[in-house]
Amino acid sequence: MENHQIKVVNTSNESIVKFESNHFLVKNHSYEFKNIDDAKPSPLAQQLFYLPFVKTVYIAQNFIAIEKYDIVEWADVQTEVAEQIETFLNSGATLVTTDQEKKKVPVTVYAEATPNPNAMKFVANKKLTVNSKEFKSINDTEANTLARDLYKFPFIKELYVDENYISIQKHDVISWDEVTHEVRSFIRESIENGNSIGETKHESAAIVKEKGESTDLPKFENLDDISKKIVEILDEYIKPAVASDGGNIVFEGYEESSGEVRVILQGACSGCPSSTMTLRNGIETMLKDMIPGKIDRVVALNG
Repeated sequence: MENHQIKVVNTSNESIVKFESNHFLVKNHSYEFKNIDDAKPSPLAQQLFYLPFVKTVYIAQNFIAIEKYDIVEWADVQTEVAEQIETFLNSGATLVTTDQEKKKVPVTVYAEATPNPNAMKFVANKKLTVNSKEFKSINDTEANTLARDLYKFPFIKELYVDENYISIQKHDVISWDEVTHEVRSFIRESIENGNSIGETKHESAAIVKEKGESTDLPKFENLDDISKKIVEILDEYIKPAVASDGGNIVFEGYEESSGEVRVILQGACSGCPSSTMTLRNGIETMLKDMIPGKIDRVVALNG
């Protein structure tokens, strides 16, 4: 049974808070309940309506969003609500039981070139995974999953999946111009048919670190002050740009004596002929400017 951990996420609407799980709760469907009678298909939603401040409950993908009445402040109650949701999800009880078929959201997928000529980013209009996943070969995939099916294309080398996109690296035997349309259509149809990415049997140290699990890489709370500052700079300034190119970057370590920073590149960035030098130089410049006198060089490793 999956172990759900709930994270409280504020939204642009002060009345609505999202309670995000580290696992999917529902796929292809979303639900909205306005009152306790409306919530009969969901035991958890009914349970939440016993809280007098709950106005509306939304269930979608990996989160439960709650809109409240103005009789309380979220800061006063959100921790208890999160604990209640987490306890229910980990009890193994059914979240939603209904025979009513919800309208499926049409799936769109578009292809986006990356700086790596061998990597293409395929972006969907729906969330594909809660946690980053990396597949180095077909041996890393599970049967009857989208990841396994993609390896039916003989030119596919590696997959990196995050949020709503799949970054695919190919072998040099073919150009993307010849196969992009076919791969894009295949991904779209697979998602529409409810085919999930699946879990991976390969988890690099970087992805394990991202999930906050046991790893040889140090956890954020155990880092020294300079390392924490480096991580914050990477997260705020570097990661968004790297993600837009279908990749990921993770802090691996910092040596104060030599001023060396080590980072791990994943997805489209991994193995890219130009990314190692470009990213390293760009990161070096930024880190040297923002942490003067502490950074000498950045070493980029492929994940």
